[in-house]
Amino acid sequence: MPQRLEFFFDFASPYSYLAHSQLADLGAEVIVRPMQVLKVMEAVGNQPTTIQSPAKGRYAFADLTRWAQRYGVPLNPGRMRTNDSAACARAVLAAGRLGEANAATAAIFHAFWGVAEPLRTNAEILNVLGKAGLDAARLAALLDDPSVAADLDANTREAADRGVFGAPTIFVGDDMYFGNDRLDFVRERLAQPVAA
Repeated sequence: MPQRLEFFFDFASPYSYLAHSQLADLGAEVIVRPMQVLKVMEAVGNQPTTIQSPAKGRYAFADLTRWAQRYGVPLNPGRMRTNDSAACARAVLAAGRLGEANAATAAIFHAFWGVAEPLRTNAEILNVLGKAGLDAARLAALLDDPSVAADLDANTREAADRGVFGAPTIFVGDDMYFGNDRLDFVRERLAQPVAA
């Protein structure tokens, strides 16, 4: 039985997109845990460094482009500031109730960062999910359900409580790995025998 990893992410994080594109190759069961990274950062006293440092912000696009080329994935960040990442996260949690959280995550990441589709409204998000083969009609009834919003808040609180300070963050058991550039460490950890 494969080991499992928990993937805490925010759709607004391009490094979450990049890391997610590689998770299937790790040979682990992936548990997607959407969160609101700015709320996590606020809770733990962290701040986005690209806001603090304009020079880092200018560098980030070149860095993201290099990683996308290395992974062989498209990178089109054209709508990153207008898409509703919280609604996208709720869509994943709603899809999880139908056993489709991973499929929804993949479809939304591709739309958000790969091809720059608009994801500003529930209708646009449902369109992306429907094109990916998910049951958009059933999901429509869940997207604004208060319990789904509560699940997103709970994920966000849990992330902060477990020491998360940014996105993406991966847990294998209690071991935490932050960032797209830590996947080699995750791979090494997954290769260790599972404790009895």
